[in-house]
Amino acid sequence: MVWIACLSPVIGLCVLGWNSRHDRMPDLGANPIEYITDATGTNTLVLILITLAITPARRLTGWNWFIRFRRLLGLFAFFYGFLHLMTFVWLDKFFDWSDMWRDIQKRPFITAGMLAFTLLIPLAITSTNWFIRKMGGRNWNLLHKLIYISAISGVVHFWWKVKADHSEPATYGAILAALLIFRIIWWLKEKLKTQPAPAPAKSS
Repeated sequence: MVWIACLSPVIGLCVLGWNSRHDRMPDLGANPIEYITDATGTNTLVLILITLAITPARRLTGWNWFIRFRRLLGLFAFFYGFLHLMTFVWLDKFFDWSDMWRDIQKRPFITAGMLAFTLLIPLAITSTNWFIRKMGGRNWNLLHKLIYISAISGVVHFWWKVKADHSEPATYGAILAALLIFRIIWWLKEKLKTQPAPAPAKSS
């Protein structure tokens, strides 16, 4: 069911693309490249946020089986991020690197998006059990904290891209803030638990 849910957006895009080629409705609209760009970008951000929501959901409910889906959801976030990037590089710019560079200079939101995707690359590469054993759990967990910076960069990318109504990126930003605040509070709570109790005062 998780595989079906994660694949359904790209399957939907393929169906809409097929309809566009054969003049059927519904299709990709008047600007197919913009439609695909927005859809893949939104799916990337949604999947990153769902991935980050796994740990709070597991801790609040005690349902530890949630953790089995975190790696899969993270890899699908990378997959849609790659499609989002390829839409820009291939469909929009046709691998015209000079045009892309001029676009990057004019539009800072592209830089934020590139940072968000670049940080997902080492996370995707090291997602296997072999890498976890090779790196050690502590180092692996430290590396995978890059997802927080990637998520923040993704929200900034979305915010800067939108010209007028910022309600949608603001919603994603609020969800991300809530997930990060939960982690900070949980970390402080656990830190207080591990602190040794003060020694009893000696009687005179």
